[in-house]
Amino acid sequence: MMQNKNKLLLATIQGTDRPGVTASLMQILAEHDAFILDIGQADIHSNLNLGILFQTTEEASGKILKDLLFRSYEMGVSIRFSPITNENYTHWVEAQGKNRYIITVVAHKITAEMLAALTEEAASQGLNIDNIRRLTGRIPLEKDARAPMASIEFSMRGTPNDLDTLKESLLRISADLNMDISFQRESMFRRMRRLICFDMDSTLIQTEVIDELAIKAGVGDKVKEITERAMRGEIDFRESFTERVALLKGLDVSVMQEIAENLPMTEGIDRLMKVLKFMGYKIAILSGGFTYFGHYLQKKFGIDYVYANQLEVGEDGKLTGRYVGEIVDAHRKAELLKLIAQVEKVDLQQTVAVGDGANDLLMLREAGLGIAFHAKPKVKATARQSISFVGLDGILYFLGYKDSMFDETLINHQII
Repeated sequence: MMQNKNKLLLATIQGTDRPGVTASLMQILAEHDAFILDIGQADIHSNLNLGILFQTTEEASGKILKDLLFRSYEMGVSIRFSPITNENYTHWVEAQGKNRYIITVVAHKITAEMLAALTEEAASQGLNIDNIRRLTGRIPLEKDARAPMASIEFSMRGTPNDLDTLKESLLRISADLNMDISFQRESMFRRMRRLICFDMDSTLIQTEVIDELAIKAGVGDKVKEITERAMRGEIDFRESFTERVALLKGLDVSVMQEIAENLPMTEGIDRLMKVLKFMGYKIAILSGGFTYFGHYLQKKFGIDYVYANQLEVGEDGKLTGRYVGEIVDAHRKAELLKLIAQVEKVDLQQTVAVGDGANDLLMLREAGLGIAFHAKPKVKATARQSISFVGLDGILYFLGYKDSMFDETLINHQII
């Protein structure tokens, strides 16, 4: 219990960082039995910013301040002290219970204009920044140097004045400034995801396989038109799927292997899959496409589950124009996500879903984290999170990972 004779002081230390600065200052506080109430440190390009909030007695405070001033001078850093009242400290403690949110920015290059727009919107909504951290490695200055992505994470506190308006504004800022923005409620689940489910066509691969099959069958234009209408949500997926499969009748099954071996993979898929597998995620493909291609990706990336549509093959080795079993449509995808989570004993809040079409919306809503990936406008506007400007490995930053957390580890384990 605080007594009147106790004193609260905030020490702010700045200067060139080097090993031993924090240890040396802490030793002085330890010698005077100071009680540490809060501490925070940031190091930006070897520039130290350290804050220590401590409690001591009125009697000892003068000696502590003198010793800290001398030690700081010896170590070449500046130090200043601010007294904190009991009332201010109590108010700060109570504020810790406010809602916390995480805003993650991902782009090929982050500009001051981007951060100005983002932080201005957050402030207008009553959110206060608690912490900012860079998730990606430092950006090289050379023009030709490879810098595929930059990501910054903001930890914010408060209650948005209008959550819907905030989300709409973030979506607009994202589109106007070519950056991806994730807005998530901070919770224990955010870094405890365990199951991730992907759509396949136009998500893991940069094509719609049924269009490739249709081209080989000589009905490319007809099928592509139906596909685009279905992806925009203009016609029922089940109906469109049946129509498109019927147009493939007579196509030799050997064509599927040729297409599979030449599938264009989405940027970032290799890195994403390696990290997810290393971190123990269960990975599923839930696709309105076809099992043949899902199984091809399963073997290539070590995917745990594949649910897609099975094309019927006749005795002559040609497609019959029909499918076998239940169609994997929007409702089935959502059901499968919940089923796999149940089998793996994973809470739905620990699941992630990634997709690009109207057929993925229910799955994105069911998952703890739903991400519309390079999605159609209708899907992007409806989904809670979206990625439109970077590759699949941008998902890692939405999950809260830093480059320094996994790149070195994966290299040491010879995974990348």
